[in-house]
Amino acid sequence: MLGTTTRAAAARNIWQSSCAAAAARSACSLPSILLARAARPPPRHTAASRRSLSALPSLSTSPPHHHHSNSNSNNRSSSNPTTSADPLAFADAKAHPGTKAHITRDRNYLLQVYPRPDVIFTHGDGAYLYDQAGRRFLDMTAGIAVNALGHGDEQIRKVVADQVGKLVHLSNVYHNEHAGPFAEAIVNALPAGCKGGLQPKDAKVFFCNSGTEANEAALKFGRKIGRAIDAQKTTVVSFSNAFHGRSMGALSATPNVKYQAPFAPLVPGFVNAPYNDAARAREVIDENVCAVIVEPVQGEGGIYTASKEFLEAVRQRCGEVGAVLIFDEIQCGLGRTGTLFAYEQYGISPDILTLAKPLANGLPIGAVILSPTVASHIKPGDHGTTFGGSPLATRVGHHVLTRINDPAFLSHVSTVGAHLRHKCEELMRGTPLVSQVRSSGLMVGLQLRQGVDPAMFVDLCRELGVLVLTAGNNTVRLVPPLILTEQQADAAVEVFEEVIGDMESIIAAGKA
Repeated sequence: MLGTTTRAAAARNIWQSSCAAAAARSACSLPSILLARAARPPPRHTAASRRSLSALPSLSTSPPHHHHSNSNSNNRSSSNPTTSADPLAFADAKAHPGTKAHITRDRNYLLQVYPRPDVIFTHGDGAYLYDQAGRRFLDMTAGIAVNALGHGDEQIRKVVADQVGKLVHLSNVYHNEHAGPFAEAIVNALPAGCKGGLQPKDAKVFFCNSGTEANEAALKFGRKIGRAIDAQKTTVVSFSNAFHGRSMGALSATPNVKYQAPFAPLVPGFVNAPYNDAARAREVIDENVCAVIVEPVQGEGGIYTASKEFLEAVRQRCGEVGAVLIFDEIQCGLGRTGTLFAYEQYGISPDILTLAKPLANGLPIGAVILSPTVASHIKPGDHGTTFGGSPLATRVGHHVLTRINDPAFLSHVSTVGAHLRHKCEELMRGTPLVSQVRSSGLMVGLQLRQGVDPAMFVDLCRELGVLVLTAGNNTVRLVPPLILTEQQADAAVEVFEEVIGDMESIIAAGKA
């Protein structure tokens, strides 16, 4: 380890050139924490966590990729900073020398809608990402719950390469050979015996390009059915903490001032009710409601799981008033919760199901699955897409679905998810900064106490080689690749413990 004076000097030098966005998010507290880390004794798990990160095998059998430019991937074993004595080896300012100039040039042309750190990732392998300097980061984000099968998957690479060499795009003016079989596989994978409209018989699939597109289509279909019953039956109900997308219809169903206010007025006819409040849901879902959209497990909202009582009340009330029930499983579907679809754990089925994020492991695709009753109302010309259902996306999607919809794979997700939750709960019991752990499968939220900045937690984890996300309600969100191992989960939590120690130190110093 570096001496205290040397570490403090290193922290000061690093911070002088560190990312301005991170400083803004952390209200200038990150440099103080870096200095605190440099001055305090090593946490009891620091060495172990770094050894774990450097030694962990990937569940993927893919060989490392050495063909990427601007990286030192050919020299990983000797240059991996996780084995370095430098406690600040993962600091943003220690990225590749060309990273800063590259990002500065990009800002001249890219619309700046994302606050991002000064790191450029070039390639991945399993649950790891590598930056331009060849530093390896444990990825607990999976591209925001997208890369279910991890990075650099060899089987996906072969499928993509083969299909790109044959046919990428046709438009929906013509049939292609992959969309139909993929739709059939989705329909056949629907759980039988759930109470509701969507069953593994006679359901129909509409392919699009993203989650927000899938939800837009679902909302349009709900509106059409409502108007067929009564011209005034146009109200859409959503719930607190929801996130359904950023296009205007999906945004109107996302009751968050941060997202909505800059774009008001929104689409009229949207109302919201408290999530998990069955009584209030029964009141709000009246005869004027054409559709209700709800996430069985909220991701962006902070990893909140719907109660069975709540979903049963919503399902029952939709049936009573003739409203279409939409389950948004953009983030929680396709194995994330340990079952192929989150709703099957409740025994309650929607009329429309929306899917996207992990459906093709990173290739843009979305899907809307409609019950026969809903599908019977949708006619040619009612909706469409240029790119949706392309030969490339649907072939890859079929491959991904087949691998995820395997009992052994789903059992792995449940086992590792339970293990990760247990480790996070152990962490919570040792610190006042974490107030609650919520989870469903490999969808885990660490609720930080009021006044504790989750963006600071994210920045500090990255400084130690682990990538995590924030979510609503002061939550740190963990949505790693579904191939994550228990050993990798342990390594991540050991880093979380070190980060918590850093945060406790600076908070204590501030109180002093």
